[in-house]
Amino acid sequence: MNKLTFFKYQGTGNDFVILDNRNWSYTSLTQERIRLLCDRRFGIGADGLMLLNPHSGYDFEMKYYNADGRESTMCGNGGRCLVKFAYDLGIHKNEYSFIAVDGPHLAEIDDKGIVSLKMKNVAAINEYHGDFILDTGSPHYVKMVSEVMDIDVYQKGMDIRYSSEFAKEGINVNFVEQRRPDEIFVRTYERGVEDETLSCGTGVTASALASYHNEVGYNYVKVITKGGKLTVRFDRTADNSYENVWLCGPAVKVFEGSIDN
Repeated sequence: MNKLTFFKYQGTGNDFVILDNRNWSYTSLTQERIRLLCDRRFGIGADGLMLLNPHSGYDFEMKYYNADGRESTMCGNGGRCLVKFAYDLGIHKNEYSFIAVDGPHLAEIDDKGIVSLKMKNVAAINEYHGDFILDTGSPHYVKMVSEVMDIDVYQKGMDIRYSSEFAKEGINVNFVEQRRPDEIFVRTYERGVEDETLSCGTGVTASALASYHNEVGYNYVKVITKGGKLTVRFDRTADNSYENVWLCGPAVKVFEGSIDN
C-alpha cells in the first residue's frame, strides 16, 4: 500500500492537512478519502485539506477541500497556512503570489512569523433582517450579539445555515461581539465542517468589515477567536466598497507524517 506524506498546520486553531502536490502526486483523491483524512477519530483530523499545486505565472496554486471532502470556496486561514508551508518547503519570497478559487492573492511573512494575506475586494455589505451578508471569498452571514460566549454557535449557526434561504448553497455564520471600538470577538459555524471551528479567516474578515461598515478610510481591527488573535486591515471607500483587505496572524506547523493511502 502506498504511503501518503502529509503536513499538519494550524492558524489560530483552524487546522489543515496539507499535501505537496508540485509533482502532481495526488491527482486521484476522492471526496470520501479526503473526508476520512480530515476525520478526527479515524484519520489525521482537520477542518480541511489543501493541495499546494504548481501554476504557471504564480508561486503556487491553492486547492482547498472542506472536511466533508468537497472542494470549497476560499479559506483565509488555510491560505495563510499554505504560504507558511511554501516557506517551509524553501520557497522564500518577500511577497508571495498565488492563485486560489476566488482569484489571485498576495501574501507576506514578517520576521515574527506573522503571515499577512491579501483578501479579495468586497463590493458591498448587504443588510438582511438586521444582520449582514457578504462574500470575502466565501459567503458569510454576520450577526452582532452582546455576549458571544453565551451563544450556542452550533445550534444557532446550523439553524441559519440550513434555513430555507441558505440551505442549498450553504453559508458560514458568524456571531460577533464588539469588545472595544477597535476589537471584536468572533465565533463561526462553518459549512462543510458543519460545526463551530476555533477560527475562520474569511469569517474574521467578514466580521471585521461588517462591524466597521460605517467608517470611511483606513481601518485596523483586532479580532479575538477561540483559537487566538488576528488582525484585519482595510480601506473603506466612499462608495461603500472595501479594498486593500489584509488578514494577518500566526500560521504554525504542527507535525508531519505518513498514512496508508
